[in-house]
Amino acid sequence: MLKIETEHTDDGFTICRPIGELDAFTVSQFRQALAELASQPRLVIDMSAVPFVDSAGLGALIGGIRRARELGGDVVVVVNRPGLVRTLKTTGFDRIVAMTETLDAAKEAFEKPAEDGGTPPEA
Repeated sequence: MLKIETEHTDDGFTICRPIGELDAFTVSQFRQALAELASQPRLVIDMSAVPFVDSAGLGALIGGIRRARELGGDVVVVVNRPGLVRTLKTTGFDRIVAMTETLDAAKEAFEKPAEDGGTPPEA
């Protein structure tokens, strides 16, 4: 089962917090949540409470990021579970979106200019 919390902060960030496994059984719920948030200019996807992501979940995550960027926004992903960080880096995910370990670092990443024409540097 997947639970998704959404928060709009006073400082202009929208935070999407999936809680639970992100897999083929829960991906449609996650995909819908990201579609609803795609128009937010500064979207943080906090994966701190996600113990597992399969290929369907990764696809939904990438699709949500792509859609947000198409609408003129940007996305930073918070990932602090070593196994998940390793998986995402192995797939090259960290080359398409900024990944940070904390929510504060994610907020700061929006303020940093991209140094190599890509996403803000990893915090």
